[in-house]
Amino acid sequence: VASGGDGNHSGSLPSVGMYLDEQPITTIQGALDIHLYDIARVESLAGPQGTLYGASSQAGTVRIITNKPSAAGFEAGFDVEVNTVAHGGEGYVLEGFVNQPISDNIALRAVGWTSHDAGYIDNVQGTRLYPSSGIVDDNSALAEDDYNDIDTYGARAALRIDLNDSWTVTPSIMGQVEESNGFFGSDDLVGPLAVTHYNPEHAKDQWYQAALLVEGRLGSFDVTYAGAHMERTFESALDYSDYAFFYDTLFGYGAYFTDDAGELINPSQYIIGRDDFTKDSHELRLSSPQDARFRVVGGLFYQNQQHDIFQDYKIDGLGAAISVNGRPGTIWLTSQVREDTDYAVFGEASFDITEQLTVTGGFRAFRSENSLRGFFGYGDGYSSGSGVAGCFADATTPEAPCMNLDKAIEEEDVVPKFNVTYDITDDAMVYATYSEGYRPGGINRRGSLPPYQSDYLKNYEFGWKLTLADGAVRWNGAAYVQEWTNFQFSILGQSGLTEIKNAGQAEVKGVESDVTWVPVEGLTLTASGAYIDSELTENFCGFVNEDGEPETDCPIPEAPDAVR
Repeated sequence: VASGGDGNHSGSLPSVGMYLDEQPITTIQGALDIHLYDIARVESLAGPQGTLYGASSQAGTVRIITNKPSAAGFEAGFDVEVNTVAHGGEGYVLEGFVNQPISDNIALRAVGWTSHDAGYIDNVQGTRLYPSSGIVDDNSALAEDDYNDIDTYGARAALRIDLNDSWTVTPSIMGQVEESNGFFGSDDLVGPLAVTHYNPEHAKDQWYQAALLVEGRLGSFDVTYAGAHMERTFESALDYSDYAFFYDTLFGYGAYFTDDAGELINPSQYIIGRDDFTKDSHELRLSSPQDARFRVVGGLFYQNQQHDIFQDYKIDGLGAAISVNGRPGTIWLTSQVREDTDYAVFGEASFDITEQLTVTGGFRAFRSENSLRGFFGYGDGYSSGSGVAGCFADATTPEAPCMNLDKAIEEEDVVPKFNVTYDITDDAMVYATYSEGYRPGGINRRGSLPPYQSDYLKNYEFGWKLTLADGAVRWNGAAYVQEWTNFQFSILGQSGLTEIKNAGQAEVKGVESDVTWVPVEGLTLTASGAYIDSELTENFCGFVNEDGEPETDCPIPEAPDAVR
């Protein structure tokens, strides 16, 4: 399932919200890569969904709805798949589930899976000459065909307890481990689906999420509490030798890298990374009967995310004098802690003016707090202008020599939603919507750069939903205009660090439609299409004013007219 809006530790938060049942699973580095099995359905809600789903639902929300435990009876199943990858090897998928009633009001459902995705990228044997030192690197020990394979295994379990006719408690837990090798890319100079890399490459992504769902009734109101705790660790080793080679070829960097005896060494670099995530979320929601003429839904939301960032750029044999202080062999180190906290109050009300005409209004008042603290840069023996040279306090992480970054930002605002729906007939409906979505601001890793602010998406939309031919044809469509204010974007800046900036404003105009036709039972045909026209409506100058707002009054924007 993909819906765009990726995220990473040095970039903006995602613009698409991901939910597993009632719990958000969007992290700072993007959504979890969940194996989909024993799933009831996947809901894709077009954005903005800022009132009910909040931050990171600017472009929409994707909800993965799992099959729930049932006390109605025992049920089990499994699936086996064997596959082959073009230009690669063979893979497999094994997955199964069991639903076991424990009593008349308690049931357990468990799911498990394991899979192997075959590789299709070759690491071709080769050599490389570094011009500054004349050293030749050889990757013979690492050359391998189809070296980018992936192994995944995981499980999910949920226990449903019906306390009485009104209240249900469902604790659940899900975890997954994904281990991958190699590199997912190719170098046309080497060959199709091939690279020549000189250092080991592998990654391990493991996580679990424990959740609690409580559903019940207080009088005529439905009450829902959804809480979750997630922990995720991503470890990786990446080849960085291509960059090392071009640094040496263009700037002679290889002449700076010596061992403790002062002798030139192989300047080939690799990166050892570890990202540790924790996330806690709580939502309490109340809703009135949905068949009433006037109906409401409202609630409270809290979320805290912490990301421990560790990136170690290594050169084997590098002398201690030019390594990061206390870490021989490390030419560059990032060791930081990022924390994002969100608070929100939200509500939505609908009123049926007539049996055919309904109006809806909603809001979300939010507050976001973001901080980034720690260390990044070189040792003081290598650079007198960055890294250790810029430290001002003791280290806040065990890997770092000191602290040279301590920044925080707080923001609060309210986003609204208004909707009018008119049922022309039982099979034809039109609607008009104004909605807003937002994405919290944050901190740039370079101390000289200002924080980036929240961006907002305003959506003006008219749409229709039609059922034709006695229910055999469904036709949906919408036309919209969107204004994206202070939108966040990333560029690769000084020292290879990602810089997040706010541009002034962009406008997006579009039309989208989809048709589903069921000519006979068991056969479904679908077609969809969209036309989108987007442009910058204000210049991007690349700097902000004293209030942190992006400047737009500059004679020469950074982007040429043809791409604005």
